[in-house]
Amino acid sequence: MANLTIEMPDDLVRSLEGIAASQRKSVQQLALERLSSLIGVIPEPRAGSPAAVLRVMHEPPHPDPADVDELDAAIAAGRLAVRTRDLFPTGPS
Repeated sequence: MANLTIEMPDDLVRSLEGIAASQRKSVQQLALERLSSLIGVIPEPRAGSPAAVLRVMHEPPHPDPADVDELDAAIAAGRLAVRTRDLFPTGPS
């Protein structure tokens, strides 16, 4: 990805910072989204990001229900029993 530096008036920067903060985004994320929308290009999400995971989940090939059952069984077999100890024993003191 290339770097781009844009010089702009301080009041515009403050406005962008406010908009970005209200959307819980960085100024860079906001600027990239807005500039991309001007030309109709949506950037590819970074590998491992929630958006990338969701995109891959909706793409073929879709798992067979039997494969899902097998995965669920493997996950269940790998779980460890939870052991808790009494943090507040009620015995003689």
